[in-house]
Amino acid sequence: MSAERDFISLLRQFATDPAARDLVDDAAVLGDLVLTHDMIVEGVHFLAGDAPEDVAWKLVAVNLSDLAAKGAVPLCALMGAGLGADQDWNKAFAEGIQQACGHFGLSLVGGDTVSMPAGAPRSFGLTAIGRSAGTVPSRSGARPGDGVYVAGTIGDAGLGLALARSGATEPAALITAYHRPLPLLETGRMLAGAVTAMMDVSDGLLIDAARMAAASGTAIMIDLDSIPLSQDGRACGGEDRAARLAAATAGDDYALLFTSTLPLPPGPSRITRIGKVTRGAGLMLTDRDGEVPLPERLGFEHD
Repeated sequence: MSAERDFISLLRQFATDPAARDLVDDAAVLGDLVLTHDMIVEGVHFLAGDAPEDVAWKLVAVNLSDLAAKGAVPLCALMGAGLGADQDWNKAFAEGIQQACGHFGLSLVGGDTVSMPAGAPRSFGLTAIGRSAGTVPSRSGARPGDGVYVAGTIGDAGLGLALARSGATEPAALITAYHRPLPLLETGRMLAGAVTAMMDVSDGLLIDAARMAAASGTAIMIDLDSIPLSQDGRACGGEDRAARLAAATAGDDYALLFTSTLPLPPGPSRITRIGKVTRGAGLMLTDRDGEVPLPERLGFEHD
């Protein structure tokens, strides 16, 4: 078990308010308000050479992706910023926050700033607050017989990160997927009343599906051949078993993973059935050649 999971287990002993959802969900729910907090750290979630405007965008977008998974409309946010000494970088980051908040209709209403020690990585956190108009899906509602679906595509950001590290500039769509993810807010609102469970795909499709299965007390079976890859993703990374496993474990997709038995309403995002929920526990993979052994690493996890 990782240090992160150990720590969350300690917190779960006293985070007993119903709003906390036992700390197994992506957000807290307080009445019709949905609250989420994500952090990004230099060298872990973004590269030291990434443009500050892109870092700002990602900070906002990853938090709004959690609201998307709850079907919530963004209202406002509080930000914590651990800044370096480069004032030009800080100014560009602030301008990036303004741009991202303006794009998503999010009001920045407060927060805190600190100066990091020399040589320490920059670190940022955002608490995003949204409002739900009805059902707020959790990741714990999947039931045997449900279909498993993805809204969006898988693997683009992982390829984009590899390209960014290499200094490449094409395919631009893959690099943009890494630098500037787009939370599926409208799709999340459309799906909220039709799903049994929903969460965003942040750490990798496989690890997040395993988390949904564990939270729901079920097993999830995924057909690797059904995982939605973009045209650029297939051209750059391939589409054989190895490529699909790489895509499904890369993370940073901010697609929506959900389960449902109902007919799904039409919406703005590509929706693909990738598997089913069954009795049992854990995650199972198949493809056209039969059962696929689980990779040693299902996705991103802090040590």
